[in-house]
Amino acid sequence: MNKLLLTALLCGFGMAGFSQSVPKPYGPLPTERQLKWQETEMYCLIHFGPDTYTDKEWGYGDEDPQIVNPTKFSAMQIVAAAKAGGFKGVIVVAKHHDGFCLWPTKTTEHNISKSPYKNGKGDILREYREACNKLGMKMGVYCSPWDRNSPLYGKPEYVTKVYRKQLQELYSNYGPLFEVWHDGANGGDGYYGGAKEKRTIDRSTYYGWDDTWGIARRLQPGATIFGDVGPDVRWVGNERGMAGETCWATYTPHSPEAGKAPGNGFVLDREGTEGQRDGKYWMPAECDVALRPGWFYHADQDDKVKSPATLLDLYYKSVGRGAALDLGLSPNRDGLLADGDVQSLTAFGNILKETFKTNLAKGGTFTASNIRSKNKLKFGPGNLVDADRYSYWATDDNVTTPELTINLHQPKTFNVIRLRENIKLGQRIDQVAIDIWNDGKWQEVATATSIGGNRLIRLKDDVTAAKVRLRITAAAVSPALSDFGLFKEAAINN
Repeated sequence: MNKLLLTALLCGFGMAGFSQSVPKPYGPLPTERQLKWQETEMYCLIHFGPDTYTDKEWGYGDEDPQIVNPTKFSAMQIVAAAKAGGFKGVIVVAKHHDGFCLWPTKTTEHNISKSPYKNGKGDILREYREACNKLGMKMGVYCSPWDRNSPLYGKPEYVTKVYRKQLQELYSNYGPLFEVWHDGANGGDGYYGGAKEKRTIDRSTYYGWDDTWGIARRLQPGATIFGDVGPDVRWVGNERGMAGETCWATYTPHSPEAGKAPGNGFVLDREGTEGQRDGKYWMPAECDVALRPGWFYHADQDDKVKSPATLLDLYYKSVGRGAALDLGLSPNRDGLLADGDVQSLTAFGNILKETFKTNLAKGGTFTASNIRSKNKLKFGPGNLVDADRYSYWATDDNVTTPELTINLHQPKTFNVIRLRENIKLGQRIDQVAIDIWNDGKWQEVATATSIGGNRLIRLKDDVTAAKVRLRITAAAVSPALSDFGLFKEAAINN
């Protein structure tokens, strides 16, 4: 026998499928850092600073550093609460628009060393870094590009001598970072070293984003870069914590003005909610929303903390649509999360843990209408319930609408369905339907679009069935599905 053919047979491809090995990737593909970001799924954005003491959301930059004195500050308490909620990392707001830096920077006197905190020897960023290390949590940072305190803001020198120097300090001294965060706040009125005026910038060009992003690429190559225009992770276009019902990981940022390049705060942000099927870049969405009505702590919002049920709904509409959930946390003036915040986070985390503890599809018998090259080991549906997020069921190139039947062997009750694609091969599936075998016939119970890195279908009611069918009803190319799960949502007690 021909040695080449024998090798193919031993590998399980068979004569008919010898020409078909791994499916050809489709469209833009994620980088390694983007894959790790996708696996993170949930993290928290922590706002604390002068605004915590002035009861504002955006400070003007004229606040006296002496007001910042969190006498009970505990990064461990805050990060532990995030972990209890099921979150895998925190992004620390190292500097907000008021320009006050929570670390002892060399770029401005407007920083934590000029406050009473630890007699001017404090470094809140360092404490978060140490807490994350101890608790096994990831850490990221946000340093506002807008600075209402700096007299140089609006001039080229601010970008080169202040903002980028601050990023260099943060990226050099507080890593490893899993994400560096940017937003679209771009100029306006402020203190500006006593000028007390309004300053405008060219939002397309002022920050020189390509060069600014280069700092992260050089100093924190494993970190994803988030912003309205990515380049790794895009803003979803709202602060409600929700992605579109259809949400593509592929995206092309567009400028609101013809002839100008898009930038953070200078983009058609509504397009970020769904992305585009034919988007030029792999740039999945991040859904940011605060646990409270505001991003900073306000005592009159203590009774307005989002409930565990609300957080769960946001989870399905963000993580469950292939995006990530970025939940805002607001330490109080003591430097702690309020009890109600911690309680809501913990209850939410318990619901998630209990809900996804048992995949009811495990132990079922999977029957696929097509298996790529008839190679069950490499491309069979058994890969859908293993622990590997990138092992997968694949079909032959000419099969784009296959079906998969799961015999559970006994009736099981569920109300959550989880699907994932092997996104290392791109986003391939456009639409699916789920059926259950009921009274001797198939009954459709759900449909969904855009699967990508994660898709959670939350049914309105529990269903009980011994057989379930997945129909891929539309796909750009042959599917490569990596996960199929059936779950029963845990009871919610608010």
